[in-house]
Amino acid sequence: MELLTNAYSAENFRRQAHDLVDQLAGYLQSAQDQTLSTVIPYQSPDENYRYWQADFAEGSGDLNAFFNEVISRSTHLHHPRYMGHQVAPPLPVAALAGLLSGLLNNGMAVYEMGLVSNPLERIVSELLAQRIGFDPQTSSGLLTSGGTLANLTALLAARAVHAPTVWQAGSSEKLAIMVSEEAHYCVDRAARIMGLGTGGIIKIPVNDRFQMRTELLGDYFRQAQADGLRVFAVVASACSTSTGAYDTIPPIADFCEKNGLWLHVDGAHGGAVVFSEQYRHLVTGINRADSVVVDWHKMLMVPALATALVFRRNKDAFQTFHQQAQYLWADQQSTDWFNSGKRTFECTKLMMSVKIYAILKTYGEKILAENIERLHSLAQYFAGAVASAPDFTLALWPESNIVCFRYQPENDMAAVNERNSLIRQRLLAEGRFYIVQTTLNGAVYLRVSIMNPLTTTHDLDALLTEIRGMV
Repeated sequence: MELLTNAYSAENFRRQAHDLVDQLAGYLQSAQDQTLSTVIPYQSPDENYRYWQADFAEGSGDLNAFFNEVISRSTHLHHPRYMGHQVAPPLPVAALAGLLSGLLNNGMAVYEMGLVSNPLERIVSELLAQRIGFDPQTSSGLLTSGGTLANLTALLAARAVHAPTVWQAGSSEKLAIMVSEEAHYCVDRAARIMGLGTGGIIKIPVNDRFQMRTELLGDYFRQAQADGLRVFAVVASACSTSTGAYDTIPPIADFCEKNGLWLHVDGAHGGAVVFSEQYRHLVTGINRADSVVVDWHKMLMVPALATALVFRRNKDAFQTFHQQAQYLWADQQSTDWFNSGKRTFECTKLMMSVKIYAILKTYGEKILAENIERLHSLAQYFAGAVASAPDFTLALWPESNIVCFRYQPENDMAAVNERNSLIRQRLLAEGRFYIVQTTLNGAVYLRVSIMNPLTTTHDLDALLTEIRGMV
C-alpha cells in the first residue's frame, strides 16, 4: 500500500511535472533555435527495440532520465526542418491541456463522465459547422480518434440512411461507393470493413492535377448499375494525401443531388482552410456535403488524435449506431447530444475537446487562420524555388502545404527514380531534415508537408542545397 500511496502523492506529482515541463521547454527551445541539429535520430527498428529491451531489463530507475531518452530518441516535429508526415507540431498550450485531461481521465460516452468535455465538444463542433457553411440550428458534429475512424463513421451513417435495414438484417444487395483513385487509403479500408469488397469501391480516374475527373461520374455510375451495384455515396478529397490536390466539389455535389447519393468530403487535412478567408475557396461547395471530416491535429495545431466529423443534418449523426446499452443510457432513440457514445465507436473517449478549446480560449480563431496561411505561403515559396531550379522539377503547382518535387538532372526515368529514392534514404539516415516520398504515375517524387509555421524560407533553400550535396 505504501507504493500506491507514494505513486499517487500530490507532492511527487508536483515535482515530476515541474521537472518534465523544464525538460520539454528546453527541448522546445533547442528545436526552434536548431541547436538540436537532428530532426530525426533514425535507427533501425531492431536497433531501437534492442535499446529499449535493455532499458526495460534494468528495471525501475530515474524517471527524468527516461523522459529525456524519450525526447531525444523521438522525431522532433517542432524542429523547423521537420517536413514529413501530416502531423502538427502541437501548440504548447494544447499539450498542457493534454496533461490536464490525461490526469482527470473523464470518458465521454455518457454525460456524467463528460461533464466538461461533452459541452466543449458541442461548442467546437458548432464552430466548425458554421465555418463549413452548415446551418448551426440543424447540423451536428462530434469528435473522434482520427480521420480513419471518422471516415468510417461517416460512411456508416451514409449506409444507415440509404440502406437502413443493413444494421439489423445484414446486407442483401451489393452496395458501393465512388471515390477518387487518389483518395486516402482509409476510405478504401473503411469500405472493406463495411463488407463492400473490391467491387464496391469504384475508383474514378484523376486528371493531370490529380483531381477527380468529375465528368466521368455518370459513366462509372451507369456501369455500376449495370453490374448490379447500388451506389450510395461519393467521397470527395479535400485534399488528397499524396499531392495535396483538392477535388472540385460543386460538380460532385450536383451529381449526388441528381442521383440521390450521399456526398462525403474527406477534408481530414485540407478542410482546415474553412478557417481562412484567403484559402477557403479551395473547398467551395463543401456546405453542400452531407458529412465532412476535418483533423484538428493537422493544420490546426492540436495534439493527435482529434478529428471532427460534422453532419449537415443533425438526425444523421444518430442513425449510425442503434444498440441497447441500459447501463449507459435509458433511451437509445433519443437524440441527446450530451451522450456522445450514441454517435461514435468510442465509449471511453479522450477529452480531446479540452485541447481544442484551450487554443480557442487562449488565442481565438485568428491563430488557426494565421497558421494555415503561413504554411500555404511557405509551400508557394518552395514550389517557386523548385520551379526556378534547372536540376529540380515539380510534380504540380501546390494547392496546399504539400509539395511534390524531385531532383532530375537527367531524363532517364529509372535512373531518376533510383536517385530520388537514395536521396530520401540518405536524408533519413543523416537526420538533418525529415521528408518523405511518394510515387505519381510511376515516378518517384520527394514530398514535403510543411507543418511547422516556424519553418523559414532559409530552411527550404537549405533543403535543396542539402540534396544537391548528396549527388
